Amino acid sequence: MKPSQFAKGFQARPDTTSSEKRTALDRLNAIDGLVKNGARNAEIPTHTATPAMPQNIAEIDTSDESAAYRAWRTEYGYRPGQVIDLALKTIKPSPFNPRHFYLKASIAELTVNLAKQGQQQAIHVILDYDNPGTYFVSDGGRRVRALKEANKETVKAIVIDLPIGLESYKLGYDLNVQRDSQTVFDNAVVWKRFLDDRHFHSQKELAEHLGLDESTVAVALSVAKLPEVVMQEMVVRPDRFGSNMAYQVGRYHTARGADATLRLINKILLDDLSTRQVADIVKGQTSAQESAKLAGRQRYAQRLEIKLDGVSVGYLKSYGDDRIELRLKGLSREKRDDILRQIEKMLK
Repeated sequence: MKPSQFAKGFQARPDTTSSEKRTALDRLNAIDGLVKNGARNAEIPTHTATPAMPQNIAEIDTSDESAAYRAWRTEYGYRPGQVIDLALKTIKPSPFNPRHFYLKASIAELTVNLAKQGQQQAIHVILDYDNPGTYFVSDGGRRVRALKEANKETVKAIVIDLPIGLESYKLGYDLNVQRDSQTVFDNAVVWKRFLDDRHFHSQKELAEHLGLDESTVAVALSVAKLPEVVMQEMVVRPDRFGSNMAYQVGRYHTARGADATLRLINKILLDDLSTRQVADIVKGQTSAQESAKLAGRQRYAQRLEIKLDGVSVGYLKSYGDDRIELRLKGLSREKRDDILRQIEKMLK
């Protein structure tokens, strides 16, 4: 795959593994420059007539592109790396998407930004040759969701020459890792599905393909045993629930079940527990007092997310018949003081 097929400004992450396998993304690390994009608003025609090719197409090395991709771009006059407008209704999720969880608050925030600033970075899509006129998202799932929330009809996209499958997964995975947006919970769900669907025969083979230590894959697969409702409670706080913490929560779930695990997650957040402290709870090394507190921790009955200008700033939880908990952050001093005055007025 050519570096010219990626958005301007994209840089591949260095290969930090011992694997000697070279993926499509790894090869980009040897390339210093990226192709300059051509006309940004070209439209892919729906007719089958062959239009004139761009004048500088001879300057682009296309020797290793697939026959299907060459035939498509020749028919429609598409230059590799060109940013075009595509109808959102023609874009669909990839069955090899490395992301599984998309946070509503994150999509809402991006929707607001897109409404104010417009789409600043093109997504990458892959042709669905079995269904002409449609495309799989290779990179940019959040942007597609946000554009739909903003009631947009088109998306700026680059069409890349890549088959849908494990290679397209690896590209998306590496891009997400570069952005620090790939979570252990995404890996847990997707990697388990890869093994269930026999794309890999063992976790060792999966680890080798991704260029990861087998222990990293093993931790994610242990997290995959958690119910999705439990994962949802952790995925909203990636700052508190990394791989090690999620692993300990998974061990606790095996011993105590879902309800107790949800109480443990609440305790981790409320008491700001460290991974070591959680490991001690799992091992049963906490004091009798701490164990009693954990067992008696009341699960909230309702949780209401609070937003300002479409951005999540906290939540309101209710417990039983007589208790509520309000937690807000990121407010201006004026907004905070105004809220305090209103609460004081209500209580009087």
